[in-house]
Amino acid sequence: MKPLFVALALALASTSAVAAEVESHGPHPFNIRDLVMMDRVGDPQLSPDGRYALYTVRATDYAANKGVTSIYLLDLGKAGEPVKLVDKGSSPRWAPDGSAFYYLAATKDGVSQVWRHGLTASDAAAQVTQAPIDVDGFKLSPDGKKALLTLGVFTDCADLACTKERLDGRAADKASGTVYDKLFVRHWDTWSDGRRAQLFVTDLGNASAQPVLLSRGIDGDVPSKPFGDDAEFSFSPDGKTVYFSARIAGKSEPWSTNFDVYSVPVDGAATPRNLTAANLAWDAFPLPSPDGKTLYYLAMKTPESESDRFGIMALDLASGEKHEVAPNWDRSAGGLQVSGDGKTLFATADDNGQHPLFAIDAATGKVTTLVTDGDVGAYSLGKSKFLVQRDDLKRPADLYVADLQGKGLKQVTHYNAASLKNLQMGEPEFFTFKGWNNETVQGYVVKPANYKAGKKYPVAFIIHGGPQGAMSNGWSYRWNPQTYAGQGFAVVTVNFHGSTGYGKAFTDSISGDWGGKPLEDLKAGWAAALGKYSFLDGDRACALGASYGGYMIYWIAGVWNQPWKCLVDHDGVFDARAMYYDTEELWFEERENSGTQFEHPENYEKFNPVNHVKDWRVPMLVVHSAKDFRIPDTQGLGAFTALQRRGIPSKLLHFPDENHWVLKPQNSVQWHETVNAWLKQWTSADNAKDAAK
Repeated sequence: MKPLFVALALALASTSAVAAEVESHGPHPFNIRDLVMMDRVGDPQLSPDGRYALYTVRATDYAANKGVTSIYLLDLGKAGEPVKLVDKGSSPRWAPDGSAFYYLAATKDGVSQVWRHGLTASDAAAQVTQAPIDVDGFKLSPDGKKALLTLGVFTDCADLACTKERLDGRAADKASGTVYDKLFVRHWDTWSDGRRAQLFVTDLGNASAQPVLLSRGIDGDVPSKPFGDDAEFSFSPDGKTVYFSARIAGKSEPWSTNFDVYSVPVDGAATPRNLTAANLAWDAFPLPSPDGKTLYYLAMKTPESESDRFGIMALDLASGEKHEVAPNWDRSAGGLQVSGDGKTLFATADDNGQHPLFAIDAATGKVTTLVTDGDVGAYSLGKSKFLVQRDDLKRPADLYVADLQGKGLKQVTHYNAASLKNLQMGEPEFFTFKGWNNETVQGYVVKPANYKAGKKYPVAFIIHGGPQGAMSNGWSYRWNPQTYAGQGFAVVTVNFHGSTGYGKAFTDSISGDWGGKPLEDLKAGWAAALGKYSFLDGDRACALGASYGGYMIYWIAGVWNQPWKCLVDHDGVFDARAMYYDTEELWFEERENSGTQFEHPENYEKFNPVNHVKDWRVPMLVVHSAKDFRIPDTQGLGAFTALQRRGIPSKLLHFPDENHWVLKPQNSVQWHETVNAWLKQWTSADNAKDAAK
């Protein structure tokens, strides 16, 4: 038992015991046990004829402390149940003729490979790649005869066997040290071992053939790390050319966002050609038009920025001329796809607290909202309809179908339906108010799950991360407002200046002003919420935040601590000066502070929480993780030291096996139980009475 942490009997329970507990409950307020055991639907893939939906479901193996992803098939033309076709697999992709699908799964030796499967559970899976190392991603050619593969290799190796031999040699070596001569030495949650993700092409009819390297000479990762995927590479419609995006690493990788789009012949006979060299900002996600004449892609305009607006670009492949398709659409596009006739582009984007699906006329740039009121996390485009993954503040993701105008939206999967019937959740409501510079700012409240009119409730005031992000009408498995509503708290959150979905100027306004405009918005939003919603008990409120939200918790601990009975900080920036030298992606720090720390130290000190520790007084729970390389755990340790030295009631929850997020099921339970106990301790009625004396 760890005496500094809340002891959780649930952490020793088996998967079946936890599942049985969730299912056996009658109607009850939503809680963390409900959250961790939910099935997570994702990666929707519509068959070429539009009849079938192929998708993944991640279930929780609580005893093993992990998620298990399976692949399901649903016949959209019948009212039958989904059929599980693959027990453990991911990334299902249709064969062009719709007769089968391909996916990633491990061999008996634990090596990830591409497999092929028919459309019935009785069909035997066939392994179609035989690489000696993991295949991390793939994409099929238009005729289904070839596949692009991404593999992590040592770029000085002549073949894949060389990479395997070198990895085996390192594993057998008793010396564990690694010598580095450039950054990144670590990224997100992984230390560099010298390998690069590279793009290969293979003949699916000859599994024993050596894959051909296409990203030859590219000192960079394809796809990008840590979150890149198969949207970063594609075949031309005739299958003769491959397009991909990459950032040349060199010595400047940690402070560069200069990704470019490249083309290369599918046989690898020539080196890749840079198609977007003129733009020193981010170019990525190449998507050829159906006739092969135009290459669409997404591009930013500000170098060394990861939060600039992604505009939709069109490149005429014959002339080389480029133009932006919808320059007046003040949203940042993602999930780009194109209709079969090439006349319409589709994309998702944050938009006023929602994350809808949009249609963009390729000729005029006219934008039409198709599917809104919630979060379209992913979608698959067919000839006559969409298959859409959608969720909102009260419902986890399920799949829906709609026509190409977004009409006739119909839910076709009903995962978690049995448990949802018994779950009491809080009602969300968006509100607006005048924030910094008298500009309109949006936020929302969520009533407690057990809400009764006329009663006042303690408040969890949640501050989102990013900072270029938003608390929107979407479901989350980390900072889900319903977990607090289920504990009897009302929730208030504010999409302050810097948030996404309100226009480029609104988002950009936070850079260089982390403790300025956002703090004014938070203060104004808190006052507006208290004035509008009588059920909020302003005398029993705690503020919580992670990442940038964690930075803001440390900042308000010194400059706006009056309203709060307690604070919760997860992976926050405590010392901006040290953060610059400890983090890995320096472009973010340099963009937000208008340069390096050694050239502009005053910018890093302007809103540095460490300089206000003398004014801290509010009890604080600090949470940090050892594998968080974005905001290293020394930041949290420093804050906890400050709290303890000041004699302020405080606790530290430290995870040795998590990154910037807490992902393992049992760790997630421990995180929520610890946070909830802290909130209840300091917002209890007795505590409020003592504070009033």
